[in-house]
Amino acid sequence: MPIEILMPALSPTMEEGTLAKWLVQEGDSVSAGDVIAEIETDKATMEVEAVDEGTIGKILVSDGTEAVKVNATIALLLEDGEEASALTNTPQKVEAPESSAQADEKESTAEKTIASAGITTAPQAVKVDGQRLFSSPLARRIAAQENLDITKISGSGPHGRIIKRDVEEALKAGTAKAVEQVKETQKATPQTMQSSSSDEAIMKLFDEGSYEVLPHDNMRKTIAKRLTESSQTIPSYFLSVDCNLDGLMALRKEINDNAPTVDERPVYKVSVNDFIIKAMALALKAIPEANASWTQSGMLVHKHADIGVAVAIDGGLITPIVRQAENKTLSAISNEVKDMAKRAKAKKLAPSEYQGGTTAVSNLGMFGVKEFTSIINPPHASIVSIGAGEKKPIVKDNEIIIATLMTATFAFDHRVIDGAIGAQLAASFKTYIHNPMSMLV
Repeated sequence: MPIEILMPALSPTMEEGTLAKWLVQEGDSVSAGDVIAEIETDKATMEVEAVDEGTIGKILVSDGTEAVKVNATIALLLEDGEEASALTNTPQKVEAPESSAQADEKESTAEKTIASAGITTAPQAVKVDGQRLFSSPLARRIAAQENLDITKISGSGPHGRIIKRDVEEALKAGTAKAVEQVKETQKATPQTMQSSSSDEAIMKLFDEGSYEVLPHDNMRKTIAKRLTESSQTIPSYFLSVDCNLDGLMALRKEINDNAPTVDERPVYKVSVNDFIIKAMALALKAIPEANASWTQSGMLVHKHADIGVAVAIDGGLITPIVRQAENKTLSAISNEVKDMAKRAKAKKLAPSEYQGGTTAVSNLGMFGVKEFTSIINPPHASIVSIGAGEKKPIVKDNEIIIATLMTATFAFDHRVIDGAIGAQLAASFKTYIHNPMSMLV
């Protein structure tokens, strides 16, 4: 009996994914551990390995198919000696969704065939002023998805039937306003009308041809959903501290100047951000009440400081996690962050490398940003935003001197971290930055 190859769950929360690419074909022999396909999640592309050996008998889900449910059968594997006849009565292949042009061409061809054959069809119809209005299933589905009133659309198909092309033209022209929107507009105030504007209404504010619509990908949708949820559900407050970087910069230079080399290349090159990650981890260990996450049933107090590091990638942001950062050397943190940042930009991180964590560091100092605040990303209850180091006059021992100051702004979830605890964490972080040698012992 053929072995089912199932859509894998690449993370505990994954429900569906995109089967991006098959790396094998029907008839290919595979062994356990061979990479057979690539699966896309919202933030990574992962390789899928075969768990049994045999011959790929039948591929059931085509390249590029989206929203494939976890544990759905995506292919069938014939065991050694098993004949292709064993595939009889197996599930049929699921093709990737058609492009808009392919669907339109297929529908138009079908309409013409029906008309030329003189066949009278009985599509679903609605009555408008006592007359029956016919439309194709595809046209009705698109109209429902776009929240359009199909009775306002003129049909160009046989016998005036509304087809996909008619719906798309009405959508572009804005001539089929949604029934629900019309009702709301009649009783809404100007303020609620503005807040409930549809995409179509927003687009009307700009001249046609003056913009390009870039559809949201899965990453952007996930970012929008999570950060909107964060803004609406987390009662945040913010604290800022100025940190003197002069001692840290001097120690960093000494460490890098004395780094061991291999083939005349240094084994590591520690950055200011590596010190910041280490300082945040040690501060969380010093103030364990701040190293926690909120759940409805109770507080999760973490035993280790797992620090997320914000990395900008094409189309979004991802936070690889430095696990148990409090126990790692600066050189280990430096090399780990560089490796994960490189793989993040190539979308090659495993979900376990960017999910979870106890806090995060977001550094925009390299862009010249002086200070900023970040949105907390659950399950974290905090995040620190790092600005650029700048030369400024300060008073030390009753004398004015020039020092390199960096502003660190903390965002805290008040459900988890009260103001006094947040202040203690910020003070501890500042202490480690001012005394960087303490991070080495």
